[in-house]
Parts: sequence; C-alpha cells; structure tokens
Amino acid sequence: MNDISVEYGTTSDGLMAARVDGLAYIAIPLNEGFSIVSGWKLNRPIGEWSRSDVYCAEGAAADEVSFRAYIADIALHVRQRNALGRVDTILRVSTPWGMSQSATIYAEGVVFHSTAGHGGLKLDWARNAGMDPALRLSGGWYEEDAEWALVAAGYPDLFTYREQAMADRALRDWYPDAWEALHGRELSAAESFTRDRQQFARRHEKDWVVISAVRSSDHPGMVEALATVGGDRNQSKPRRFFVPIGEYNAGRHGFVIDTARYDKPR
Repeated sequence: MNDISVEYGTTSDGLMAARVDGLAYIAIPLNEGFSIVSGWKLNRPIGEWSRSDVYCAEGAAADEVSFRAYIADIALHVRQRNALGRVDTILRVSTPWGMSQSATIYAEGVVFHSTAGHGGLKLDWARNAGMDPALRLSGGWYEEDAEWALVAAGYPDLFTYREQAMADRALRDWYPDAWEALHGRELSAAESFTRDRQQFARRHEKDWVVISAVRSSDHPGMVEALATVGGDRNQSKPRRFFVPIGEYNAGRHGFVIDTARYDKPR
C-alpha cells in the first residue's frame, strides 16, 4: 500500500495541527474539546499556519490523543484511496446538476462527476443493473450528499473502509429501508435518524409542534413560535405561541408545545 507523509505540529497561534499529504488539519478549541477543521494545499511549515487557513469542519476530538487518532484514521483512508487507483480526468458529460467540470474514474462504469454546484456518481447500465434492487436508482445517477452511499454499499470494494463506514451511517439515517433489506433486520430509533423521526411523528401526531420560530421583537425574552398539529407544514391554520428563550430548544425533530405550560396561543 502506498506510503504517505504524516506530520504533526503547532500553529503560529498555538493550536494542534497535522498534515496528511496535501491535507491540513487544525484542532480549534471549543468549550469542551476541539473541532477538527481542514484545509487544502498548505505547503508552508505547520508553524506558519493559523486557524484562518482552514475552513471545513470535519469532526471533533476530546483531546490530543483523540486528535491524533483522527489523523491516523485519515492517513489510513488516504493510503487505501491511493491503492484503489482512482483516475482524475475531464469528461464533457451532462449530469443532473449541470455539465461535468471534472471527473474521477473509480472503476469501469463507475465515475464521479463534479459540476459548478454539485456532483455525484454515475453508474453505466451494466454497473447499475448489478446493484442490489434495494439500492438501485433508475438512471444510474447518485448524488454526492447521500445517494453515493447506495453505491458504496453495492460496490464496497471500490471504497475505503472509512468511506464504507460513512456510507453505512448514511444508509441507516436516510435509507433505512435499503439498509434493512440488505441486513435482514429492522433498525431501532436509536440506530437511524429517519426511524427516530418517524417515532417522534407517531408520538406527537396530535400535539402542537413548532414549524418556525423567531426571537420576538414585540415580546422581549420570548420566542415567537408557529406550530401546527403534528408539525404538518401543509396545514393552513398554524397557531402562534410565545415561549421563553431559555426554555426553547428546537431539538432533533422539533419543539413540542406543552399546552399546559404555554396555554396562551395567539
């Protein structure tokens, strides 16, 4: 497997940092732990870097040990990716997101296209036909935000172990039916964002759930919240509630109005 360079150091503003080939990582302190933020092509010595050189938040670390573990994980991913032999090229292809500006060939019949605003994987007819029916999308286009995970599950040998783990998480969260069909068991709410959201919807189908909220300009210290029954955004008659700022928390799936506590809809 191709070797790569990994370098650790401290930035000019005293932050933990690392370089993995052309990838740069800086640990930005939070109230608790660190946010791991990345940049690209920082050729200067790490001691000349600063937090303004990185811009993409990628993960979190509790301390230096976990930061180094994260970097080691990235290094393994890069080694595996290099060993896969992907080829960067330019293909003038029309995609669902515009004309392809650059492309990466993963294997025969599997190509990732980038456009000005988005991107995704294209499987040719044979590759798409070879996908498990639970994963297959007609047309063979799989956008980069979540649908790419379907391809990674269908052709895991074309992806690094880190990409495979990310794909598994994406399938659990956004395509639980596909994940369950592949693995032969149901996901619990704790294992899947979608299953958790569905459980929330069933539990609160008769409650007032906030669909939008702003800090009230007329009632200082209050959040002005519009709510509908079950959080249905298609309802034409939402009701307005005022909730103290300190008590309002949108939560994972929405804020549920406690009508016994906030019993004065406006």
